Amino acid sequence: MIGETFSTSGLPARQQFNAWMGWFDGMLDVLPHDSPHAGFRAGSENWQIGGCMLSRIWAPAIRVERNTTHVRRSPLHHWVITLSCRESLISSGDSTLRVPPGTPFVVSLADELTSERQEDQRLQLYLSREQFADLAPSLDRARGTALDTALGALLADFLGLLERTLPEVAADDLPRLSDAIGAVVAACLAPEQDRAGAAEPQIDLVRLERVSHVVRRYLRSPALGPRLLCRSLRMSRSKLYRLMDAEGGVVRYIQRQRLFEAYALLSDPSVDRPITAIAEDLCFADTSGFSRAFRREFGATPNDVRAASRSTPTACAETEHCHDATGRSLHSLLRAV
Repeated sequence: MIGETFSTSGLPARQQFNAWMGWFDGMLDVLPHDSPHAGFRAGSENWQIGGCMLSRIWAPAIRVERNTTHVRRSPLHHWVITLSCRESLISSGDSTLRVPPGTPFVVSLADELTSERQEDQRLQLYLSREQFADLAPSLDRARGTALDTALGALLADFLGLLERTLPEVAADDLPRLSDAIGAVVAACLAPEQDRAGAAEPQIDLVRLERVSHVVRRYLRSPALGPRLLCRSLRMSRSKLYRLMDAEGGVVRYIQRQRLFEAYALLSDPSVDRPITAIAEDLCFADTSGFSRAFRREFGATPNDVRAASRSTPTACAETEHCHDATGRSLHSLLRAV
């Protein structure tokens, strides 16, 4: 199996950092510790494995930020298991995590987060929520934590073995490899003694993940509502309402997911569909009602968000070499996983 590689090494020094920013295609911001004018030699090799992707990354000392705007504009929901050669400092919300080198840790791209690290090489395993929905309780419980246990060490060894093995794996073996990755991650994240006391909350996390999956599938369907969810999930209406109470209720949850999708579309300069068409496609009854709901949610109008996306220069305006040889970015690779 041949990985897809992106590297700034072949570019003029003054273009390297902008090219690295272009590789991320708006899904996060990169702030170098040192001035990048003298060069920014960085790269990434990526292997897609049916619902997940392994990346080997090398870069100078940087601060990486994924904030509310990134989450809205690039609504990726993957979990990321990272194994770094150097110490990492991870912040999300009010919590800060210092991770020793060689210790895996888990974050979610659905969250705001900041990462600080020195010049480094790291492995990152991206797991899509659709493909690994059964692991949602364990991964959500582990996010924002360092896996500094014997099983965490086993997972670190497995990621290294996976990187060494992937170049020799045939395409026909990828589905089985994806299953094997899921089995190893499940074994390393779900200690037996934790299961009994946390059973009911974890079951609810699984149910919420299933609700999220159905809502994403039917986001553009006028039929999406409590009745469709109950039928698709084989769940009673009372159980559904109890489950979604913390999310503001079923109708509110569906509307927020549609608004997030609208924000992502309006933030994409390549999308030129009229706002009225986007609102109609996402099942809003009229444009004025859509605009009011959008402003309540984001503090800006749809026109404001679209205008901002078109007036902001792209990070790679100085170079045509922002993506890999196929013209793809990390963002596009993850959307395909």
